[in-house]
Amino acid sequence: MLQRIQTIYLLIVAIISGGLIFVFNLWTITNEISVFAKDEIVIFGLFLGSAFLALVSIFNFKNRKSQFMLGRLNIILNLILLGFFVYRILNTSGEAQSVSEKGVAIFLPVISIVFLALANKAIKRDEDLVKSVDRLR
Repeated sequence: MLQRIQTIYLLIVAIISGGLIFVFNLWTITNEISVFAKDEIVIFGLFLGSAFLALVSIFNFKNRKSQFMLGRLNIILNLILLGFFVYRILNTSGEAQSVSEKGVAIFLPVISIVFLALANKAIKRDEDLVKSVDRLR
């Protein structure tokens, strides 16, 4: 059923990963050049992969186990993205073209992970409810 709370959570993740990356910059280089996710192909691919997994998970509502597994996979993808950001910030701090100002988009994977965890919790609750009803039959 599409009218469940996990659909809202997954839609928020899809909007964050697929839309807000074009609005907020990742960081600003010392020359006042803003770097967006579309400028870095790996970061752009990971964000779009996260948005795609969220959309696939929304329309996979009939198979809750698969939906739960896709949510976990999406959390892992966002953790990889977050790790890439941390590595990039820590590695380029001493160079000439250092990251002088971090953007809001660096925190988007954290927000996505929170909403994915809430969605997985709701999916698990639905699965437990269906299992308890099947036991009564």
